[in-house]
Amino acid sequence: MPVLVMKFGGTSVANLDRIRRAAKRVGVEVAKGYDVIVIVSAMSGKTNELVGWVRETSPLYDAREYDAVVSSGENVTAGLMALTLQEMDIPARSWQGWQVPVLTTDTHASARIEDIPPANIMRKFGEGMKVAVVAGFQGVSPEGRVTTLGRGGSDTTAVAFAAAFEAERCDIYTDVDGVYTTDPRICSKAQKLDKIAFEEMLELASLGAKVLQTRSVELAMRYKVKLRVLSSFEEQSDDAGTLVCDEEEIMESKVVAGVAYSRDEAKLTLLSVADRPGIAALIFTALSDAGVNVDMIVQNISEEGRTDMTFSCPTDQVARAERALGETKKSGALNFTELVADTNVAKVSVVGIGMRSHTGVAAKMFKVLSDESINIKVITTSEIKISVLIDRKYMELAVQALHDAFELEKTA
Repeated sequence: MPVLVMKFGGTSVANLDRIRRAAKRVGVEVAKGYDVIVIVSAMSGKTNELVGWVRETSPLYDAREYDAVVSSGENVTAGLMALTLQEMDIPARSWQGWQVPVLTTDTHASARIEDIPPANIMRKFGEGMKVAVVAGFQGVSPEGRVTTLGRGGSDTTAVAFAAAFEAERCDIYTDVDGVYTTDPRICSKAQKLDKIAFEEMLELASLGAKVLQTRSVELAMRYKVKLRVLSSFEEQSDDAGTLVCDEEEIMESKVVAGVAYSRDEAKLTLLSVADRPGIAALIFTALSDAGVNVDMIVQNISEEGRTDMTFSCPTDQVARAERALGETKKSGALNFTELVADTNVAKVSVVGIGMRSHTGVAAKMFKVLSDESINIKVITTSEIKISVLIDRKYMELAVQALHDAFELEKTA
């Protein structure tokens, strides 16, 4: 039988009624002749509750015990989903990560999947099981302990299963009905995309779009897994949602596919840093060792052997960055006059594979922002994206203006 992977996020399984609704969707696919692997998240809000309990119990917690506690939410959902399907006379069984097994690294709280041997589940399919309900977000380390994949890890679990079982498709059910040209809450003209290329989706996910976890898109692109993003709360047709696929499957790509934003950004500038070989390596090694996720980087022109170095990072990592650079300065390895932090900025980006073959996108973007009197603080580009750092108070205006300028309301 062909295999289909269906993933249900926390809002899709938030209570028993929603679990029953999700189970009915699974039943429809079973009736079509599929063997179905269902990946489930914890019920909405449960993971945050479990994390809160861990931190209240032990502020400096053991990451192995953190995983043992936090992974339990998915186990509950998997069992309830399997029971619901059994009540519908569909042969189903729940699976925890260690039972599959989902083999991961031993980096607790942020493990990576290394292998998913399909033999155990395929044997059960051969014996008459129609649905394997797998607890997402979790696996087992080489030492045999439960691991978790980081927040949003159930998306990654679903794509990894689709790759391991050579599934026909991986359907991600969530609280939105697809991928939009931008956030509909900010821009009323946002349109749902029927298809989007893996590379575009990867950029949008990494730049702030919350629809899919970045690692899941990376995996899908590497293993050519067809992804479909759908709503759990709307009636579905065969062409519902948004298909994330190879660029070749899209007839004609627009120059810009979408506008993304990230509200929680900060800009940090090291003033008067020595301009010599190795200084950038020293700065960003210290930040990396401290777990700071650096994004945009700009170095000013050198004057009299000194320069300024500017970079961006998430606002919740500013204190960590300040501490790491301060300690490096105290050690004598790094010399600068001041570290200036601006925590009132946002990142706005335009993304599209059509940029490869079209000129003038940057000029148009900068002109649009200029016309709205929005000052650009930092710019970074890649082959298919342009990102700018601006004052946070102008973020929504910038998103709306760019969406209009690139006529994304005509995408659908």
